[in-house]
Amino acid sequence: MELIKDPWPWYVSGPCIAIVMFLLLYFGRTFGMSSNLRTMCAIGGAGKLSDFFNFDWKSQKWNLTVMFGAVIGGFIAHYFLSNPIDINLDAQTINDLDKLGFKNAGHNLLPPELFSWDNVLSLKGIAILLIGGFLVGFGTRYAGGCTSGHAITGLSSLQLPSLIAVIGFFAGGLIMVHIIFPILF
Repeated sequence: MELIKDPWPWYVSGPCIAIVMFLLLYFGRTFGMSSNLRTMCAIGGAGKLSDFFNFDWKSQKWNLTVMFGAVIGGFIAHYFLSNPIDINLDAQTINDLDKLGFKNAGHNLLPPELFSWDNVLSLKGIAILLIGGFLVGFGTRYAGGCTSGHAITGLSSLQLPSLIAVIGFFAGGLIMVHIIFPILF
């Protein structure tokens, strides 16, 4: 059981991802989570409201298993395979997080300063969820896919737009963490 609970080294997990990508490319499939949202909306009848959702969603049903697998796998990993140990954070990181108001940094993956129901259901929390959700949804469509689609599938198939998108994702993440996040919190 410890083999499953401990993080896998890159030389095991990397080739596993490469094998999955090889099989997807061999069978002419692409991987990405945002395409599942489009498929679910098409199944729900959104094609009546927008032509974007008028497509052969039945050909994409296989990808829904990826999404459901991610949700079920996350549930199993959290409730049955989690290792209840502190996160090994650098002392400077803990100090920086403490200055931002994060007490007990490194004691859990989801800090209560962000993820408690009191914070999520506050006016600020709801505004952040709505604005952030809109920006992620808009950005995903504007970029032609999500981070997993571009970074895993797009880079595996050597697509230049995916390389540009991944660089943009990293730049946006750096801007968020170092500029926007300290302003919001």
